[in-house]
Amino acid sequence: MPELPEVETVRRGLAPVMEQAIITRLVLRRPDMRFPFPADFAMNVAGQRIISLSRRAKYLLIDLENGLTIVSHLGMSGSFRIEAGGTADVPGDFLMERSKDEKHDHVIFHLEGPSGPSRVIYNDPRRFGFMDLAPRSELATLPAFRDLGPEPVGNSLDAEYLATRFAGKAQPIKLALLDQKVIAGLGNIYVCEALWRTGISPLRPASSLLTKTGRMKKELPALVDAIRQVIADAIAAGGSSLRDHIQTDGSLGYFQHSFKVYDREGEACLSPGCGATIQRITQGGRSTFYCARCQT
Repeated sequence: MPELPEVETVRRGLAPVMEQAIITRLVLRRPDMRFPFPADFAMNVAGQRIISLSRRAKYLLIDLENGLTIVSHLGMSGSFRIEAGGTADVPGDFLMERSKDEKHDHVIFHLEGPSGPSRVIYNDPRRFGFMDLAPRSELATLPAFRDLGPEPVGNSLDAEYLATRFAGKAQPIKLALLDQKVIAGLGNIYVCEALWRTGISPLRPASSLLTKTGRMKKELPALVDAIRQVIADAIAAGGSSLRDHIQTDGSLGYFQHSFKVYDREGEACLSPGCGATIQRITQGGRSTFYCARCQT
């Protein structure tokens, strides 16, 4: 499923076309995807100006002039396609071309923007994605957002905050970091990469980053810095996680070629002078890649 950098890349790709455009018509080509569409969805958004596009964790938020927000999740295979001026672009950065098969086009936004008419089409072969509609003022109370932790690139995430969440926690640090109640939007790939950068074993208890008296060890601020940097690197490169995602201009991204541990099982560790090989284990039903020599 797309991780935070992929969703942020999609947001940035859609913003120039969708922001300040009017939704002249919304076409729903089926009654549901992962969940049924909201009642009167098309009617409630038709004629509305799109004020802004934002992101919370792995959710894309489309704010409308009437105070409603379209909440969109890409699921496993969802993507948006922009059709304007006779061209079709897919915002994002996937390793292989995203589906453009029209039989999987489930939602079509007909837009009239400053640059003229366009269509933004949501395509999803597996239909694990979904769209919801809610008042912007009530988003924080929705089940999807109610218990989310701070963003990994926001000012609320710091070593002091993680120290409070990790105190007394015997859960492995890898699983603690994947808990969306601890950090919102931080996914498997970037947890593996951040732990490698800081030399922390994914098997260590989260509480091991604190002393017995509750003082944080120097690894904890370093981990926060690594999380911020690995996310920033991925966003700058256009996202990386899915195997079939391309940028708006059709070119492949680059961060997927910069993984130090993720998906490198059996390959040599890239830490200078290490010489060990990357191992893969399963934690919480997900693959963890790490170097047992460098990460202790």
